[in-house]
Amino acid sequence: MSSGESAGKRGLVVPVRQPVGRWVRESRAGLVGLAVLIGAGAGLGAVVFRWLITTFTHVFSGHADYSDAGRAAHSWFPALGPWFLLLAPVIAGLVYGPLVYRFAPEARGHGVPEVMYAVAERGGRIPVQVSVVKALASALTIGSGGSVGREGPIVQIGSALGSALGRAARLPESRLRVLVACGAAGGIAATFNAPLAGPFFAMELILRDFAAESFGAVVLASVTASVVGRAVLGNAPFLDLPPFTLRNPVEYLLFVALGLVVGACGVLFTRVLYWIEDLCDRLWRGPEWLRPAVGGVFLGGLLLLLPQMYGVGYPVLQNAVEGKYVLGFLLVLMLGKIVATSLTIGIGGSGGVFAPSLFIGAMAGTAFGIAVHTWFPSVTASPGVYGLIGMGAAFAGSARAPITAVIVLFELTGQYSVILPMLTAIVIATAVSRALSRDTIYTLKLRRRGIDLDKHPSAQRLAGTKVAAVTEPLPEPLSADLPLELAAHALALSGHGILPVIDEEGRYQGCATARAVAEAVAEDQSGQVGDLAELPPLVTSDSTLADALDALAQAPGTGLPVLTGGDELTGWITHQSVLSALEPAAVSATGRTSAGLP
Repeated sequence: MSSGESAGKRGLVVPVRQPVGRWVRESRAGLVGLAVLIGAGAGLGAVVFRWLITTFTHVFSGHADYSDAGRAAHSWFPALGPWFLLLAPVIAGLVYGPLVYRFAPEARGHGVPEVMYAVAERGGRIPVQVSVVKALASALTIGSGGSVGREGPIVQIGSALGSALGRAARLPESRLRVLVACGAAGGIAATFNAPLAGPFFAMELILRDFAAESFGAVVLASVTASVVGRAVLGNAPFLDLPPFTLRNPVEYLLFVALGLVVGACGVLFTRVLYWIEDLCDRLWRGPEWLRPAVGGVFLGGLLLLLPQMYGVGYPVLQNAVEGKYVLGFLLVLMLGKIVATSLTIGIGGSGGVFAPSLFIGAMAGTAFGIAVHTWFPSVTASPGVYGLIGMGAAFAGSARAPITAVIVLFELTGQYSVILPMLTAIVIATAVSRALSRDTIYTLKLRRRGIDLDKHPSAQRLAGTKVAAVTEPLPEPLSADLPLELAAHALALSGHGILPVIDEEGRYQGCATARAVAEAVAEDQSGQVGDLAELPPLVTSDSTLADALDALAQAPGTGLPVLTGGDELTGWITHQSVLSALEPAAVSATGRTSAGLP
């Protein structure tokens, strides 16, 4: 007799052990364990990536950071003088061009949009080889003079690690997306020594959601990665800046102006980036693997003119904020960075745009600070304060992620004294970005491929269909002078919970909802239904069904009136009429009718 049978005869309950795989896939503890493991891996990946950048920078330039070397010669080839700058991007392009083309085309560019797309549209699936190829290609690009940042690559490296581990554990898509965000957060936290910035970057830009379970896992991954990174790289602040203080509350008006100016610079950076990328696409007719090498000639020529654009350029950024450059040269550096980063990406280089946006903001902000300090020396702080705040404003203007901008800037600089003007400028810069551009520097790349992350997948399929195609007959409108008791009766009979209201001449005045009328009747209010009319989201016969879905989601009832370009009512639209447009697509995809018959 087996022990299980014996225990059963004695009336004992034998606990059933849960398989390890199921525990990892379904329990919160399993998610926590995977998040910690991914954080440790992302931390190690960030350490290796930074070592690769340092190594390749030494190899290609002979310096630890050539951006502050001032046209010095290569220590290994002194006879060349600064002319080695023409060769370095070309040689590196001959290495990483074929590497990216052959093994991981996703590794080209700045990386973050690819991760956003993988999370939103592919369930978090990222090819495993992306980590290795992205690390090598980006390190070669930056080390040979490419004017890009290291945050985009490390986000893609960490995300690919999280995706690979999640798929190995056969996690569902909902959890796989979280692990991708864990990898992104861990990479940011470790490479910038910023354990707070990592989670907010991942939640605001990658997941685009702040759910409690996701946030907890992402924070754990970030903390773990930071511990690993600090154990190897130390706990030194990312930027070593002197303390800054404000002089006068009147300066807040200047910080509003700073947000306007630098926010516009962030949008300018976005537009120039994609304009130069399009220009490179139109001009290049050779094989893609050769494009970085040929384009490297032009990048090398730019570096020869402005060597401060070599690599990420953090020493130059720090010099600017510390007041070591004059106003005119700051503007040259700002425009040079916009062109150099755009050219590096356009020729097929691999690297991020986060650090360049900080650089652009620092130059523009410091130049702004010099100007206002010259005009109002007694009431303004040092120009470095404006440069510091400009860093966050430029990132907010380009990426439109204000929470991340505030946290990143505070953590990278440790300057709590400027938190209030920082918030002011970043909010204004975000508003300017929304006013000037529909997309961010990340989402524009996806929209150019026909991908809109703000739309539901069903809505994307309906984007080309007009509301006029599914408009229903208009329910009997309510007259604006109708008593509330009669209006409540009409709304109850309609079944929509909302009806349009018209005046004596038949002009549309808005809609009345069953809830608003019922509350007024219950409170013994006297009056007419026109007094309770409100304006729901506008739907016209020329609106797309995607826009109609968004409007219906915000409406208080089950339908909305359809108007012409003016204020004339032409019909009615409901959730059911919009969703019915999906049925032909479903039938086409399955080859069956709605009844399931062949």
